Amino acid sequence: MNSLRNKVQLIGNLVNDPEIITLESGKKLAKFSLATNESYKDASGQKVDNV
Repeated sequence: MNSLRNKVQLIGNLVNDPEIITLESGKKLAKFSLATNESYKDASGQKVDNV
């Protein structure tokens, strides 16, 4: 089987501490909530924030 590697960069603020779960196979799973926001300039040049 080929070894695939993916890279993901998540940018934001953690809402709570990550929850670490150990699966029956011995692998670990992390669950977390991430808060983000988005801003852009509209057609008239005004900054618009989406929170």
